[in-house]
Amino acid sequence: MREYDGDGADRSSRAERELPPQSPEEQARAICLRLLTGSPRTRRQLADALHKRGIPDEVSEEVLSRFEEVGLIDDAAFAGAWVESRHRGRGLARRALARELRTKGVDGSLVAEALELLDSDQEEETARELVARKLRGTRGLDRDKRVRRLAGMLARKGYPEGMALRVVRRALEEEGEETEDLPYDL
Repeated sequence: MREYDGDGADRSSRAERELPPQSPEEQARAICLRLLTGSPRTRRQLADALHKRGIPDEVSEEVLSRFEEVGLIDDAAFAGAWVESRHRGRGLARRALARELRTKGVDGSLVAEALELLDSDQEEETARELVARKLRGTRGLDRDKRVRRLAGMLARKGYPEGMALRVVRRALEEEGEETEDLPYDL
């Protein structure tokens, strides 16, 4: 139950207003903890958030370094989990995953390590599954249009052109579609 003073004002909100302002370090820790509660973040994402909120760079650096020391920020683990999740959930290929990780501020060497978890065979199998799902929706369309749509879908997910065309060709052949006269680059 809330308590009110004689003027009808809420005492708890008055007490909150009378608290001394937090130091920049306390503010930075609170911001980082709040952001990390929702989902994992990279060091750069947290640094950008602190910068937007006016936390001095030296304070940000100190707080972020401490969070790394205790394991609350781990860009390598973030990158590995991101690759696993986005490849499995969205079917993204290495190229698209690398682009996403770089935009999140993950170091290039950590991106390369994380992408090593994904081998070419696994990537091609995922491309086949994506094409198989989309293939049904293209039935009745002109063959060349089907090829463009399917290969385009794979290209947007970061698959190399050669692999995309090979996978689409194979899927159409399995469906009984003639593919010998298809150009190799559409």
